[in-house]
Amino acid sequence: MNPLDWLLASDPAIRWQALRDLTNASSTEVAAERARVANEGLGAAILASQQPDGSWRRDDAPAWLTTLFTMQLLRATGVDPASPSVTAAAARLETNLRFNDLGGRWDLRPSSTGGNTFFEGEVEPCINGGVLALGAYFGRPLESLAQRLLAEQLADGGWNCEAPKSTRSSFHTTICVLEGLLEYERALGSEPEIAAARHRAEEYLLARSLCRRLSTGEIVNPEFLELAFPPRYHYDILRALDYFRSAHARPGPRMREAVQMVETKRQPDGRWLLDRAYCEGLAFSLDESPGAPSRWNTLRALRVLQWRAQ
Repeated sequence: MNPLDWLLASDPAIRWQALRDLTNASSTEVAAERARVANEGLGAAILASQQPDGSWRRDDAPAWLTTLFTMQLLRATGVDPASPSVTAAAARLETNLRFNDLGGRWDLRPSSTGGNTFFEGEVEPCINGGVLALGAYFGRPLESLAQRLLAEQLADGGWNCEAPKSTRSSFHTTICVLEGLLEYERALGSEPEIAAARHRAEEYLLARSLCRRLSTGEIVNPEFLELAFPPRYHYDILRALDYFRSAHARPGPRMREAVQMVETKRQPDGRWLLDRAYCEGLAFSLDESPGAPSRWNTLRALRVLQWRAQ
């Protein structure tokens, strides 16, 4: 099967993005397919699994973790945030739960306990980058959270959850914050201060060819070359390249190696495998397994290669 046909014959969350990013489908057709996401397939399953208190839960993980990463998966589906079931889910979460510091261990508790609303975040920039992206996408862009992240940017351009103990940025934390700031700008329009911070962080990644140590040129972590979905807070080169594509960056020579690495992972049938999955934070399992063909990786890889070729 042609990889594009394979994508188009799948879940509405995949199909609508494939239509938008990989075909010449009309805006009407794309919008009609996107409207299905909240009511069918993965998007509907996520919304249906929300608890009455607004959280997503599983027995072996804290509520904040399952809620955050399940919500991030919902954002990845591209569900229309104006869909009634989506707006209700976001309001239920915002109204009923608060981030609370339980002696250095944060979790979600009933709103009567005080603390930060979910969309106000907590203390770690990797988590707050994800929360900022969610708030902006689901109609709750929070300036105070964006400003906090700007104040926490390190001298080398990125972010690290270990700061101030560590003054070196982390690829993981940096990509989480970059995605949050980009979504925030999408919601409110470009702001010079935000754009400048993103540019510095992008330079942090580009100076390292998206995966190499600045000091030695060695690959920072072999896992950076493993294409994961959902990524949780973990960095990999496809996640970085898809960020730059989404930011409408111009493909440049410092991205070339990472693009080539992604391209070499294409299988003889034109699809990409799922190298790694970080599903332990989700409220349910995805219908993809490491080592098997992945629609999510194939979708993202194809649109990155199409963007690179422009």
